[in-house]
Amino acid sequence: MIEMILAGFLFLFIIITLIVAERFGYSVISDLDSDTKLQEINKDPKKFKIGNMLALIEHGTIIALAITLFLAFNSFNLVLAIIWTISRITEGLIDFYNEKKYWGLLNIARQYSANSGAEKQSLAELGRSILKTKNRDLAFAQILFSIGTLSYSILFATSETVPVPALIGWFGIVASILYGFTNGLIVIKPDKTRKFLFVGLLILIFELVLGGWLLISSLI
Repeated sequence: MIEMILAGFLFLFIIITLIVAERFGYSVISDLDSDTKLQEINKDPKKFKIGNMLALIEHGTIIALAITLFLAFNSFNLVLAIIWTISRITEGLIDFYNEKKYWGLLNIARQYSANSGAEKQSLAELGRSILKTKNRDLAFAQILFSIGTLSYSILFATSETVPVPALIGWFGIVASILYGFTNGLIVIKPDKTRKFLFVGLLILIFELVLGGWLLISSLI
């Protein structure tokens, strides 16, 4: 019971944290316009730092969520529980590593504002390379996210004893398969990332519904 309440809270906390981080300029999916991005960072580096710190909190929460879901549901299917735990912990670790490279934009932005001509263009290209790599690595992490989400969605959809409606599980299966497929395409073509944003809305809705259900149903 406590694990389910905590899992529900963590699902919602992740969503809220990302929304707040984006208000501080953090981009989950980065636009490849490095000139604009570097100018924004240099204009308000404090805002950039806060957004990234919030993102790091979100990544840590992903790992906590994976462990909490394992504690809450491993007794129903240990194999699926191991799959989602490994997948989502690895996802969180990749996200942490990705932020280290993304943080390098702060130093590039300082140099970008102090240079001109060919040197400035070179820094813009370096920034664009970091943004492109971030999108590609994020897509790989999101494939792991899809595997983890698919695992517990299968459990919710097929087990009659799990206290989660099967309809939520089936919705999660569809959403995670579509999300995993589109992120596979992004790994191949990271510059096409924003064409698939609509698929992310399905996952967002699923996590919002699941988190709300786990939290509210456990408290009632």
